[in-house]
Amino acid sequence: MSGEQSDASGSGVLESKRNATRYQILVQIAERQPAVSQREIADAIGITSQAVSDYLQNLIEQGHVDKGGRGRYEVTKEGVDWLISQTDDLREFVQHVSEEVIGEVEVETAIATTDISEGETVSLTMRDGVLRAMSGGAGSATAVAVTGAAAGRDVGVTNFEGVVDYDLGMVTAVSIPRVRDGGSTAVDAERIAELATSHDLIAAAGTEALAAADAAGVDPDIRFGTAPAVQEAATKGLDVLLLAATAVLSAHTDKLRDQKIGYEVVDANRT
Repeated sequence: MSGEQSDASGSGVLESKRNATRYQILVQIAERQPAVSQREIADAIGITSQAVSDYLQNLIEQGHVDKGGRGRYEVTKEGVDWLISQTDDLREFVQHVSEEVIGEVEVETAIATTDISEGETVSLTMRDGVLRAMSGGAGSATAVAVTGAAAGRDVGVTNFEGVVDYDLGMVTAVSIPRVRDGGSTAVDAERIAELATSHDLIAAAGTEALAAADAAGVDPDIRFGTAPAVQEAATKGLDVLLLAATAVLSAHTDKLRDQKIGYEVVDANRT
């Protein structure tokens, strides 16, 4: 077995320039067969026609390509098997890069509170549940801007250092009975209105909850409050008043408990 043949069968495409070229040529043949122009292949992958000819001769010797006449080539079963094996390796490598390499270069989005230039060090704070970035590195948490932004616009930040100083929010849940049990009419609207004044965000989950909010003169910030949305708001430091239909309340409290977010269920039923 020749050195080139061993190289083709034993090394990955990215480990050998010859294998990478061999892989590209086989792909080009598979796309164009049986009428294959060496010039078209050369132009497509950026090498000379003579180089393509040399590679083709080697691929024929290896049994990866059949030559049926002048300008007629086909990839053999062995050649297809080799392409598949190399493609599987490439797919795994791309997944590794995407998930474990690029994914580790975390980029978050913040709102610029001052004009920020790309590459500038910024200070990070959390306000109203939104990450904020300010020019300069004097804060307890800093990052580097990967985009430029005017004040009030979104800016990408990475290379985090320190900890953004803020407390988790608290969720106050009010169970709204099912409609057959009275629905919104069974709840004290004045009590809901009172609770709303001491919370940063109002979420309604379920039709009965929307009706209860309307009866209390409260306009929910989240009209279709899902458990992840409420949990994220509290995670960002917002105190949330959750009006939840009885049928969906447990889904919310389970999520909050799993994420170790403080909550209480209050009684707002009419007495």
